[in-house]
Amino acid sequence: MAVAGQTFGIVGALSAFPRRLVAREVERQHGHVRRGVTRQTTYLVFGRSLLAKSSEAEIEARFDAEHSSGRWLISENGFLRLLGLMSVPAASALSRQSLIDQARLSPRIFDLLSLFDAFEHGSEPYSFRDLILARKYAELIASGASWSAIARSVHRSGPVASLTALSLHHGGTDAIYARSAEGLSELNGQLLFDLDTPDDAALEDLFDLAEEAEANGDYLEAAAFYQRYLAMDRTDSVAAFNRANCLKAAGRELDAAHDYARAIKLDPSFVEAWFNLAGLMNERGRIDAARRHLGKAIEIDGDYADAVFNLAKLEFDAGDLAEAKRWWTRYLELDSDSEWARTAERGVQYVDLQSRPRTG
Repeated sequence: MAVAGQTFGIVGALSAFPRRLVAREVERQHGHVRRGVTRQTTYLVFGRSLLAKSSEAEIEARFDAEHSSGRWLISENGFLRLLGLMSVPAASALSRQSLIDQARLSPRIFDLLSLFDAFEHGSEPYSFRDLILARKYAELIASGASWSAIARSVHRSGPVASLTALSLHHGGTDAIYARSAEGLSELNGQLLFDLDTPDDAALEDLFDLAEEAEANGDYLEAAAFYQRYLAMDRTDSVAAFNRANCLKAAGRELDAAHDYARAIKLDPSFVEAWFNLAGLMNERGRIDAARRHLGKAIEIDGDYADAVFNLAKLEFDAGDLAEAKRWWTRYLELDSDSEWARTAERGVQYVDLQSRPRTG
């Protein structure tokens, strides 16, 4: 699929290639890279660093949530192949289902391992080496190994295809070992494409600290971390957006408005930034600005129900009942079952009632 027009989110640091170089290539191909997930994210890349920073349960929960949202989930190597930065190895004609059936590997485990590049190929058709790897992984799972322990271990010995010549063993720990005549040895070789720089690592650590502080409600501390991050990477619209949210939560509305505007300047299609800035403007009594920003959010994403509802309410409060009805009617096309939909229905009924000619 072409990169142009697609928005790529990345969760976790990339191990196979520096993030800044990948982002540059995506932009060159007229796509967009955004940290984490926004409404416009079409592809979500799972960085291998998640294996070190998140538990297996946390990764599975993220996998399930993002998969159910309809986004394309891809691995680091899958991302690089999509960009043309990594060649696709020669393949045989094995289908995904055939590989799973022959290896007797759970489809869910297969998908999770694939997401962290535990196979030579990231998609159909698969090779005979992929089948060998799948069988080895199935044996490890049967011996009590977790899929995450396998995923953490397989990249320690170079290309995963090299594991086909090894006898893999799970010893009751989180590590996978190779058995040879000399006994067990760890798969502790250097990562094949470990090109990360200290600056990349520092950026990832800063963003993690900011997110943690934000999640704990330490909004000013989080804003300070995001600001340090933005001093190192001035191009990250999500960091600016997150900082704006923290500043707003801390009561610093003017500073928040500045950072929402910064996020929009960095990414004019950042619909959530337009929406949140509209809410801030509305709270400060700047109705015309709020109306413009909500209109922009809807122009970018015509199915953004929250923006449609808020614009209807804004018009109602401003006394423009016809516009309020128009937007509430549109909202009901997007949502007909929630409590917000009941409110929209009552709004439409009220406008209709007010529009009836009065009789003496």
